[in-house]
Amino acid sequence: MKAVQMVRAGDPVVSHEVPVPSLGPDDVLVRVRAAGICHSDAHYRSGRSPAHPLPLTLGHEIAGEVAAVGSDVTTLAIGARVALHYLVICGACDDCLAGREQFCRTGLMLGHYTNGGWAEYIVVPAWNAVPLPDAVSYEHGAVMMCSSSTSLHALRKGRMQPGESVLVIGAGGLGMSAIQLATHLGASQVIAVDRDAKKLALAAQFGATPVSAADLTVDQVVAAVRDASNGRGVNVALELVGSVDTVQVSLKALAPLGRAAVVGLNNVAVPVDSYRDIIGREAELIGSNDHLRSELEELMALAAAGHLDLRHVVTNTVPLDADAINGVLDALDRHAAPVRTVILP
Repeated sequence: MKAVQMVRAGDPVVSHEVPVPSLGPDDVLVRVRAAGICHSDAHYRSGRSPAHPLPLTLGHEIAGEVAAVGSDVTTLAIGARVALHYLVICGACDDCLAGREQFCRTGLMLGHYTNGGWAEYIVVPAWNAVPLPDAVSYEHGAVMMCSSSTSLHALRKGRMQPGESVLVIGAGGLGMSAIQLATHLGASQVIAVDRDAKKLALAAQFGATPVSAADLTVDQVVAAVRDASNGRGVNVALELVGSVDTVQVSLKALAPLGRAAVVGLNNVAVPVDSYRDIIGREAELIGSNDHLRSELEELMALAAAGHLDLRHVVTNTVPLDADAINGVLDALDRHAAPVRTVILP
C-alpha cells in the first residue's frame, strides 16, 4: 500500500510502498478515508518535536471504514464508519484505569511514535475506533480527532463555566472548534485573536469578537483584549499557537482568578512576571495535553446534533501525495496555511 512517511527530521516527507499492517486478535484494519494535516505534523517534520522510529508514517487525525476485524473483536463490524483516537494505550496501568490515558507509561501516539494515517490502511486496537455518525463526514470526523477534541479538553482543563468569558488565541483548526464549543458550553463572550484577517472573519461568523494581532506587541494585544472584555480581562484563555508572545498574552489578558490553558507546542522558555501575571490576580497557568476517548464520544454527539460545524473549517483537501502534503506543511511553517487541510487517499 502507499504511505507518506518522514524519513529524517528536516527533510520533506516522501511516498513509499509498504506492506499492509498485520492484524492482531484485538485489532481492526481501517481503510483510511480522510487524514488531517495538523500543525504538529510540521513540528515533527522539522524536528522541533521529535518523532520516531523513522521512517514513520505521519498523521494522527484519521477517519475511515473498518476493512477487517481481529478474531476477538465483537464491538465492530466490517464496513463500520469510525474515527480513531490517536493514543494507543495499555489499558491496565494506574493512569489508564483512572481515565488519564494520555499519561499511559507505554502509550504511543499515532503518527508520532507509531505509524499513523497518511496511508491507505492502518491497524489499531478496536478500543481506538470511535463510531462515526452518518451525519458526520469522514473529513470532519478526522479533524475532530485532534483539533476539536484538543480544544474541548483545554476548555475542561480551564474549568470554563457557563457565563464566563473565553479568549481563543489562534483562529486555526483548533480555534474554530474552540469558539463553537465554548459558545455551546455557555460562554458569555468569546474573543478570538489572530494575525490572519480571513480567519478572524470566519471566527466572527461563529460569534467571536475578533481582535487582530497583526503588527502589534504583546502589550497592545492584551490592551485590545481587555478593551473587548470591558476592561477586566477574560476568565479563561486558550493558547493554541505555541509562541512566547501568545503564551504571555494568555496570561496577561486574564481577569482575577483567570485560567490560561496552554496547548500550543513551544520549546522556548517563556518569561513570566510571577507577581503581575500570576500571584497578584491569583491566576493559573495550566498545561493541556491531548484529550480523552470519552471526550471523543461527547464530540460525536455534539457534531451529529449540529453543535459543531466544520464545513468552513476544513477548507482544503489534497491527495495522498508527498509533494502536495509537503506544500501544506511548508505553509504551516510560514503560518500561511488554510484553516485545516485533509488528505483524501
